[in-house]
Amino acid sequence: LDNLPMLPEKFETKLKNNTGVKKQFKVVKDLFKKASVVINCGDAGQEGELIQRWVIKQAKYKGKVQRLWISSLTPDAIKKGFQQLKDAADYDSLYYAGSSRAIGDWLLGMNATRLYTLKYGGYKQVLSVGRVQTPTLAMLVKRYKEIINFKPETYWELQTKYRSVSFNCQKGKFKKKEEGHLLLERIKNKDLTITDVSKKKGKEYPPRLFDLTSLQVYCNNKFGLSADQTLKIAQKLYEQKVITYPRVDTTYLPNDVYPTVPGILNKLNQYASFTAPLLKSTIKKSGKVFNDKKVTDHHAIIPTGYEQNLMGHDQKVYDIIARTFIAVFYPDCIISNTVVLAEVDKIPFKATGKEILEEGWRVVLPSPKKNKKANDDDEDKEEENIMPEFNKGESGPHDPKLVEKKTKPPKYYTEATLLRAMETAGKEVDDEDLRQLMKENGIGRPSTRAAIIETLFRRKYIIRKRKQIHPTPMGIDLIDTIQNKLLKSAELTGQWERKLKEISEGKYNAGQFIANMKNMVDQLVTEVRISKDNRKFSTAKKLPPISKKRKTASKKTEGETCPKCRKGVLLKGKSNYGCSDWKTGCTFRLPFIFYDKKISDKQIFKLIKTGATITLKGFNKEGKKTNGKIIFNKNFEIQLLEQSAKPSSKKDKQNKDELICPSCKKGKIVKGKNAYGCTQWKEGCSYRFTFNDLRKKAGGKKLTKDLVIHILQGK
Repeated sequence: LDNLPMLPEKFETKLKNNTGVKKQFKVVKDLFKKASVVINCGDAGQEGELIQRWVIKQAKYKGKVQRLWISSLTPDAIKKGFQQLKDAADYDSLYYAGSSRAIGDWLLGMNATRLYTLKYGGYKQVLSVGRVQTPTLAMLVKRYKEIINFKPETYWELQTKYRSVSFNCQKGKFKKKEEGHLLLERIKNKDLTITDVSKKKGKEYPPRLFDLTSLQVYCNNKFGLSADQTLKIAQKLYEQKVITYPRVDTTYLPNDVYPTVPGILNKLNQYASFTAPLLKSTIKKSGKVFNDKKVTDHHAIIPTGYEQNLMGHDQKVYDIIARTFIAVFYPDCIISNTVVLAEVDKIPFKATGKEILEEGWRVVLPSPKKNKKANDDDEDKEEENIMPEFNKGESGPHDPKLVEKKTKPPKYYTEATLLRAMETAGKEVDDEDLRQLMKENGIGRPSTRAAIIETLFRRKYIIRKRKQIHPTPMGIDLIDTIQNKLLKSAELTGQWERKLKEISEGKYNAGQFIANMKNMVDQLVTEVRISKDNRKFSTAKKLPPISKKRKTASKKTEGETCPKCRKGVLLKGKSNYGCSDWKTGCTFRLPFIFYDKKISDKQIFKLIKTGATITLKGFNKEGKKTNGKIIFNKNFEIQLLEQSAKPSSKKDKQNKDELICPSCKKGKIVKGKNAYGCTQWKEGCSYRFTFNDLRKKAGGKKLTKDLVIHILQGK
């Protein structure tokens, strides 16, 4: 705790300690050295800009850089993009925003995770805290507590049915059954009279084009896909060039896309019956579709016009994107809203209904009703109530009843509703236009929200129960422990997101953002350090203390994967370990006693994991005591690799490590850049053993010095 907070003065990147990464980076760096100009072709967004800038900076390239800025991978879009290359400096603000986000996430994630783990983490328990994941978890915990603490209240409603239509009493809800019962008795055996019938024409506008969040919401509601599944499918469709860039947060298109619409529609052959009426005349240009001010780095998700043979969920996701794109150019759906008023003994009743007069865009899109199942309690119950014809003044018998109901708690979040809550910083907003305005204050980005939700699942802070998301006891404990309001508030976290957006637009200083983050982290550390709350909690069960004298490796060995067949697991018998797949032919055996020496469980475990034990003393071979290591041969039978006494000089040690070439029996094996070879190569010895062949021969085991020697000797 005394080492916190960690507040570096500057942040740099470094290469991962991975041979493949280093090799590929060298290729890029060598190309940079030869280049007179570098064209940045990263994704047209904040992360794409950040990653490419990091590569350029790490390579220490100082030359000219241009920017390819495209949001579609169609050949036409790529060609046009290369004809209109931008100066890299035009996107500096975008880089500053991406860098600020990365630094802010590091500052908070590293410090807060260590802070809460050290202060409150129980046995082997890391408490992960993050800038976006923690307020998201807090929303789920808050909703959970609202539900479990909810106390339902009983109330009654007076209803009646006339000509198969349900009418509700306008007197409202009755908290006492007696009040409703008095009215029920009063209207029994009396006719209902229609006092007014009003019909008003209305319009249902076509749905908006998809941004990533609305696509994830639709696919979760309609197909039961998780947010992460939808994102992966959309990314796949993008890479197949059938849809535009999916990681977007706008539902609008720029005006320069309008001239390309007829061409796209014309290529959607499988939807020809829907596109044909549109292509007969000029495509309408709506402000709800085209708006340059509402488009930043990407436009809404639309089909490109390039069709592929798709299957399963890929086809379903593509289909709704394509249909929605077609539907936005169709006429509005014309409806008739009907309100019928009635009376029984001067007690007012009301019924409402809707009738579709002209389908318009509904011809293209399936009904917007949700895909309801019997056990889905998170779906709306409203149905479109098609009314019969009523006439003012008509009357007749009816069927009244007093219906008992109970107030309901809030609904558990589903992935669809959680995504919407993240988009609007926890505020429930049904109005589409208002939701668009609130996106600037949302938490996370469209491209990362699915990953944040998956992270919470992976860390066992939340679980799925059918379509619902519930916090686990661990997730609840974590949020209860965190007292800092800023860490848990979706609204305040949303304000950070807006600051990052302002940085990308050049309206806010990146240095100030990072300074504010450092100040917040510093205050957080002080606040938690001095806290008198010393609770400890963990998801792991505390194990009993283990005596130092007790061997624990035997428990580890049993259940390990069989090193021979790689299918079964090891079982402990009376005198040896064997494979669980022995019935299907695996002959692996590992005895407890070898050359009259009992092998400890610790060394057996080491043999299984690395292919060799350490040098052991006391083997009885042919009546003589000898030392050596136990290793596997090519059939995974154990054998003794004898070793002489410790070399007394450097020369003796050198002779011990030298290997005679198994091919010519004259030269010695030496290590080269990519392979081991023989010193007699000039004399014609062709012995060569590549590092790749060595790794394959090892079969996934760690390449210890002893194992390498064993393989090179051909044993």
